[in-house]
Amino acid sequence: MTNRTTARTVKLARMNDSTDLKLERVVLETGENPEHAVVWLHGLGADGHDFEPIVPQLSSASRRPVRFIFPHAPVRPVTINAGMSMRAWYDILGAEIDRDQDTAGIHASLGMIDALLDDEIAAGIEPGNIVLAGFSQGGAVALRCGLARSEPLSGLIGLSTYLLEADRLEAWAGKDARRMPLFMGHGDHDPIVPVDLGEASAKRLRSAGFEVTWQTWRMPHAVCPEEIAALDRWLEQRLS
Repeated sequence: MTNRTTARTVKLARMNDSTDLKLERVVLETGENPEHAVVWLHGLGADGHDFEPIVPQLSSASRRPVRFIFPHAPVRPVTINAGMSMRAWYDILGAEIDRDQDTAGIHASLGMIDALLDDEIAAGIEPGNIVLAGFSQGGAVALRCGLARSEPLSGLIGLSTYLLEADRLEAWAGKDARRMPLFMGHGDHDPIVPVDLGEASAKRLRSAGFEVTWQTWRMPHAVCPEEIAALDRWLEQRLS
């Protein structure tokens, strides 16, 4: 039986301290009183609405009540895009996206996502029932945030993305992080985040002892039905 999906937008005010930002977010629930949650971070220049359409495509979420949370990244100037202001989890300073990193912006976003996750836990969702997901820049933040949590989540999803601060993984990863399975998918014709960068990130994680499901599809910087189907099968195990 398919649960009825309800949606709402949660607007939260900016605090006085610019580093303490409560993210506005879109919340969809596939049934009443969900015990599972999926927090999904959008890519550069998009917003929380970008992945709303994926929810009806996930049969794993139709079989049980699941809360989907799609936060909006803050608006900030992005150097590589001629300084234009857009929603971004951190600034991109140059073409080598895995090296030209805005460390301060990354860690500010990590703090905001950690706070969002803590809010869900405080509201009654167990950490082991939360999946943290993201696409592109959002996927980079999702992996970096989830792997550093002191209490493991149910799993992590990184689509068309890469691992931030990969050279220091052992220093910042949580002590029980290897209990979390990871799903990483990528397009083999991606002109934005090269597939080699995604694959190198998956290999780096595997070499450090993490369980990584890695797959590629014939597509650019996007998602495709085949990837969504594979993700749905993986997600079914996380939500069961």
